[in-house]
Amino acid sequence: MPDLVSGEAFDDLFRRYRHTAWRLETRTYYGKLDEDQPFQEWLTGKEPDLEWFTPWLRMVREETATGKRIERVRLIDDPPSDYLRWELWGTPYNLGAGEDIRYLARTHPIVAELPDHDFWVFDSRTVARLAFDGDRFLGVHLSEEPSEILAALQARDAAWHHALPFTEYMATRAL
Repeated sequence: MPDLVSGEAFDDLFRRYRHTAWRLETRTYYGKLDEDQPFQEWLTGKEPDLEWFTPWLRMVREETATGKRIERVRLIDDPPSDYLRWELWGTPYNLGAGEDIRYLARTHPIVAELPDHDFWVFDSRTVARLAFDGDRFLGVHLSEEPSEILAALQARDAAWHHALPFTEYMATRAL
């Protein structure tokens, strides 16, 4: 595997891409140190402070204001895990900043054709495969290998086609 990219170098990927950043999220939990306390507060019913979320939302606003797109599809269980419910709680903030997040039921038949790992694809030319130690996010491995890019783009097209926009997904949950 190539070297791990994390921290500021990972953040720079979101400033350097020119058109589209797209992510597939496959996990039911993501361990991120800056989210641990707000997530635990949210689980107890307390409305968490958004300080931990502000840098991401600011960056999304800045980049999408230039015409760039940031999109993702999240695989979701029924019922969602506590962490996926936490992500549902936060999704309106992402959308308000300019991100487009869609939801795909993990039981949908197309999921069997998708990779079983998380990745970002930037401008259809760079794949950033997320690396974890257990549930703790470590960073990404970058690739510009044509076969990996093609696989990521095929997964993107299939997942995006079948995923529901947030408001539609939430409407199905209310039924």
